[in-house]
Amino acid sequence: MRALPLLIAALLTAIVAPALADGSRLDAILERHALRVGTTGDYRPFTALDKGTGEYSGFDIDMARALAKALGVSIEFKPTTWSGLAKGLAADDFDIAMGGVSVTLDRQKVGFFSNPYLRDGKAPIARCADQQKYETLAEIDRPGVKVIVNPGGTNERFDRARLREADIVVYPDNLTIFDQLAAGRADLMITDASETRFQAKLHPGVLCAVHPDKPFDFAEKAYWMPPDPALKAFVDQWLHLMQEDGELNALFSRWFQ
Repeated sequence: MRALPLLIAALLTAIVAPALADGSRLDAILERHALRVGTTGDYRPFTALDKGTGEYSGFDIDMARALAKALGVSIEFKPTTWSGLAKGLAADDFDIAMGGVSVTLDRQKVGFFSNPYLRDGKAPIARCADQQKYETLAEIDRPGVKVIVNPGGTNERFDRARLREADIVVYPDNLTIFDQLAAGRADLMITDASETRFQAKLHPGVLCAVHPDKPFDFAEKAYWMPPDPALKAFVDQWLHLMQEDGELNALFSRWFQ
């Protein structure tokens, strides 16, 4: 009877020893003394890159700095794109993706998500004079309606899946895409409800969020990292403490209200 426990112990040693030898992503971050954060820099209020100064700002930029502080390491922001996000994560270009990243099953196949920090969903934003024209997908999905979208992310995926008759206009610069909408070069954009609220505040009286409290679908924002249990456990506990001590709410108030 003693042979079975010995066999199990030997198998566990064979499995665990290589993992311990390789170390976790969390170990690598601590040994490197730096957290590498992949971010697109084009999604206000979550992440924005000032091309003149090279400085990042935004809600998730502040959160990234708070995470690095909790880890006791420095921070390095690694530029990426929405279409290249999964490839960068798999290629070890960065340790964690932060910047308004939506939870999707396709992304879950590549890495782990932290506990979500924001409930969201897709909603329209249009010029205020036209906002009542585009309240439903049926009103939007008509010939001649121009729906502008940034390439490579969940916005484009939503439009391609739901719209058959409307004209989908792909615009490459997500930092200036709402200026295009305000100038009348498109009729509306469908994006995360959190972003529609923020952009309506940046363009008062010009752009209006359309039913952001009742988005077309359900989504959540979270932080995306390689499939490393130790790193995920740390990030989840850090998020929990940020929520409980009020730091998360303070940042929400700064960027979203």
